[in-house]
Amino acid sequence: MKSAPKPKELPAKARAELLGTLEARFVQNMKRHPALDWPAVKARLEATPGKLWSVSEMEKSGGEPDVVGYDKQSGEYIFMDCSAETPAGRTAVCYDREGLDSRKEHKPKACATEMAAAMGITLLTEEEYHALQKLGAFDTKSSSWVEAPAEVRKLGGGLFGDRRYGRVFIYHNGAQSYYSGRGFRGSLRV
Repeated sequence: MKSAPKPKELPAKARAELLGTLEARFVQNMKRHPALDWPAVKARLEATPGKLWSVSEMEKSGGEPDVVGYDKQSGEYIFMDCSAETPAGRTAVCYDREGLDSRKEHKPKACATEMAAAMGITLLTEEEYHALQKLGAFDTKSSSWVEAPAEVRKLGGGLFGDRRYGRVFIYHNGAQSYYSGRGFRGSLRV
């Protein structure tokens, strides 16, 4: 019988550096989480090394993850990518594997859903994307794939969002499409 794979963990030095970066961002952006305190968030991160590894992956790919909420029912802190533009290390990707496989030529390097799964995060839903946009002006020059409802995906489509003209828009595109300025934002519950 196979045992479950061991959760990925960061070495001690990388863990300390990441926690320092996250604390500085947390303090600098209190408007994103006014009722929360860093020691409780840090304790939760330290207690879940696999989740801390996922936050590290968000950071390494340019996401600038930060706490944007707290779920009182589950006791989980909600992290989202808070970089001004879609994370630079996750651009020029189509929506999912089906979209990637359907391209005959000029295939992108990857797809958003698989990259997110490998990082241990999920794509933002439309609702999460709108909630994030209430915390600041994100994706004013880029766009980000968001989770496509099954009925949209079944018809070959995907959804993405951006902010233009002072408004937040959710659009559609074929799931196989990709652009240099389109990537994805992720969410993680810790």
